[in-house]
Order: sequence, then structure tokens, then C-alpha cells
Amino acid sequence: MAPDKVRILVVDDEITICRNCSRILEKSDYRVDYALSGYEALQKLEEGRYDVIITDLKMSAMGGMELLARVRDSDPDVPVIVMTGYASVASAVEVMKVGAMDYLPKPFTPDEIRGIVSQAAAERQLRLQKRQLEDHRRVGPAVSHQLIGKSPKIKKVISMIQKVAPTDSTVLVTGESGTGKELVARAVHANSSRKQQVFFAVDCGTLSGSLLESELFGHRRGAFTGAHREKGGIFKSADGGTVFLDEISNISLEVQGKLLRFLETREFLPLGADHPLKVDIRLILATNENLKEMVAAGKFRHDFYYRIFVYPILLPPLRERKMDILAIAYHFLDQINRQMGRSVSGFDDDAVAVLTGYDWPGNVRQLRNTVERAIIQCEGDRISISDLPRLGAGSLREKTPIKIPENNAELKQAKKEIRQQAVADVEKQFILTALENNNWNVSRAAEKVGLQRSNFHKMMKKYGISTR
Repeated sequence: MAPDKVRILVVDDEITICRNCSRILEKSDYRVDYALSGYEALQKLEEGRYDVIITDLKMSAMGGMELLARVRDSDPDVPVIVMTGYASVASAVEVMKVGAMDYLPKPFTPDEIRGIVSQAAAERQLRLQKRQLEDHRRVGPAVSHQLIGKSPKIKKVISMIQKVAPTDSTVLVTGESGTGKELVARAVHANSSRKQQVFFAVDCGTLSGSLLESELFGHRRGAFTGAHREKGGIFKSADGGTVFLDEISNISLEVQGKLLRFLETREFLPLGADHPLKVDIRLILATNENLKEMVAAGKFRHDFYYRIFVYPILLPPLRERKMDILAIAYHFLDQINRQMGRSVSGFDDDAVAVLTGYDWPGNVRQLRNTVERAIIQCEGDRISISDLPRLGAGSLREKTPIKIPENNAELKQAKKEIRQQAVADVEKQFILTALENNNWNVSRAAEKVGLQRSNFHKMMKKYGISTR
């Protein structure tokens, strides 16, 4: 069996139960061991790693409650599911208080145990990622120009930056608002031979055509009404460095023409001047618009478009690299802690599920604002779900009151509702992370997480995830 399959340990003093659970779970391609007592389970835990533990509550030698407490002390990141034939409200509440991930009353169907184990495996992966990030933070803060994340899409962006940075080629960064296009531009500059020179960032969306032209190229005294003194302009000031032009879709056709000439000759004419100036600067441009469509509509010069389309870098939205969300959130947590003089240590499990389950239409900028607000709200050591703002319909799982069930059937239904509320986001994230780690190859992703392709595909369908 592949060593990276999800490993399950079933603990029950009835060997029939152990064998039945093993048979059911092995059909889903999990790696399953079993123990006939709590003591045997502890011995197996010392010998190897398990991703999920399923234990009976009532056993003759060391009950499930004691085993749960021992596991919590030794490895709090391992999800524990407690099953019992002695279903009662008191026992259900008690095991959850001690730290069980979930509660499974006997008898249960194959689909019920497979479903709860799948959710537990997803939660385990998220807990491990969270722990790794917390450990990594102790090493020191990230470099300011460093792009955060390990998803295939952001790795591709980083690789492209590394290739183009040493050159003087023009770079066009595209992506939705808030994805961090200026961060890419700064990364290109910081890894280039110009890194000791000036970096100028210009928001073209806030300047009209004539004002932008004056800011970039400068002007002579008397060039236009109000030009009472000579102005050198950004291009002259940035000689030897890098100029980043953001939101270039807002640049007028006239200024586009002058920028085109500059890119071809490295010369520009200040407003009101008779002779051009020559400078050595690198241009990096960015937009959140579809420039090709703007060219077709006559709103963007086709010759300028093809001149700047030398080395395009597409920065993916946060919803397409969800495995990076937690790393970015911790980066902002450290950054804002230092700025505010706070010492919030991290996010609890419910907060992590919300952050990683949300689509972030405002991308990295929205995530940073959310973390900042949560730190302000937080009164404890860790950010909880109550510290997070409402992120959108269905995104913030609210703790809705649940009536205490009085019999086994009602208990099973209540537990089912709790699981759906608490781990749906985590399970969806588990699937997305597996796909992103394997370049959206369904068969390879299923194999890597220890699931049959058919079951993996069913989970994709359940959450509306498509590779197309």
C-alpha cells in the first residue's frame, strides 16, 4: 500500500466490529489497522502515525473516554471519532467536551462511517497545515516582497518572476482586483539588477489623461495653464530604476501612443519641451481588465497592446488557490500583530474552516482587512469564529441552537446536522487542495489522498467542483 494513504485506527473490544469497519473503509482505499483495547491502541500509536482514530466508548479494558484523553495529550491534531451502542445525550455531550471530533451511534451504515471518516481526514490535513504554519512563523517574518503560498498556480507565478526579473523585458501583470499585482511588480524589481534603484508605483486610474502625462513625462514652465514651474516627472526621477503603471486600462489613447514611442526608443518629450529626454527605466504594467476585448472595442490601442504583451503574468484569484489562504492569513496575522503591538497567536479550528471555505471575491486585499478586523475584535489568545465579520451568504457558520435529542434516532439526526454545519467547508477544501496539489488531475489527486476515484469524483460533484 502507498505510504501516503490515509491511515485509520479502529478500536473496539468486539473483533467483529473491528473487522466490519476495516472492510468498509478499505473499500474506500483507506489503510486500516485495528486494536482490541485502549492499551493495544496506545501501543500502535507509539509504533506509527494514524490520521484518524475511531474508538468504541464502552470497552472492558480502558474505555474510549480515557483513550480519547490520552490521545489528546499526545497528539491533539489527530481527529477522534467515538462510537457506542449505549447512545445517550450525556455521553454525546461529554465526548465532545473532552475533544472528540464527532460521535457515531451504533448501529451505523457503511455510508455513515465512510462519510464521517472522510470529513475527519480533511480536518486532519487542515490541522497539520495549520500546525506547520505556526511552527514556521517562529523562524521569522516573511520577506516583504515575497509571494506567500505553495499552490501550483502561485508556484508558476514565482517561477515566471524568477525567469524575467534578471532581464529588462517589459512585464504585463493581469488579475482581478486585490490579487496583489503590485506585489508581483515589486518582486520583479527586488530580484532584478535594479533592486538598489528607485521603484515608482503609479495608479493610472486616479489620474486624468493630461495629469497622468504631466506626472510621467514632466513639463516645462508655462506648458499649460497652472504650470508655474518646471516639473521633472516620474520617468526622469526613476532613471535607472523601475516604474510600475497600475490600471493601464484607464490610460487615454493619446498617452498610450506616447508610452508606445517611449518603449521603442526609451525617449520621451516633457510637455512644452523642444527636445526629448532619454532615460534607462524598466516598465511593469498591470490591469484587471481584458485588454484584448478593449482592443476589439476600440478602447485600447492594438499596437500598444502587442508592444506590452511581451511577458504576461496572470495572477490567479484567491478562490483558485485556496490551499494558500491559511499561509497568507498567518502572514497578515504576524504583520498586523507587529503593527498593533498585539500577540494574537493564531486561529481556532472553526475560524480556519471559515477562512479556507470562503471564495474571497475581494481576494488578498479582502483577506488582509478581515484578519485586521478579527485581531481588533479578538479578546483572547486565538481568533475565533465570533471575531470574524460576516463574509457572505452561507460562508460564516453560525452556532445555531440545537434541541437536545431524547432518543437514539434523534441523536443521530442532530449529529448529522452538526457535522454538516461544522465540516462541509473543510471537506470541500480537502478536495480542492488535493486537486491543486496534483494539477487538477482527478485520478492522481484521488490516489494521493487515499480515495477511490469514484468516491473522490462523488465528493467533487457534491460540492460542485469541476476541473473544466
